[in-house]
Amino acid sequence: MQSIDDIREEYDVLDGDDRYRLLIDLGRQLEPMPDALKTDATLVRGCSASVWVYPQPQEDGTLHFLADSNAAITKGIIALVLATVQDQPAKTILDTDIAETLAPFDLRNQLSSNRTQGIPNMIALIQETAARLT
Repeated sequence: MQSIDDIREEYDVLDGDDRYRLLIDLGRQLEPMPDALKTDATLVRGCSASVWVYPQPQEDGTLHFLADSNAAITKGIIALVLATVQDQPAKTILDTDIAETLAPFDLRNQLSSNRTQGIPNMIALIQETAARLT
């Protein structure tokens, strides 16, 4: 997965349609999530599309997330969120302002409100998981 800074540099030079394509490509690069993990327990509430996030605490204290969506653009948004926290220690994730890190992407103005309404819930789930592990 690319770093969030590399993604932002690429995103900044693109126009609307190319930004959509970048998000779709990012979503395609997500690690596959087994269907068995796509349950009601891993479903993120409040998203217009189905979104699943499954945290995997690692032995070294980092958190690895598997995630998926049934919508290509939403899957790309998930990839953006995960680029900010993937494989980081729980304490680092807690200290990361994910929404602020995503602010330069201006997703609320680039995408419909249906596409972005679940982002705070994804962030909350990630932060809550990190808080439980610290």
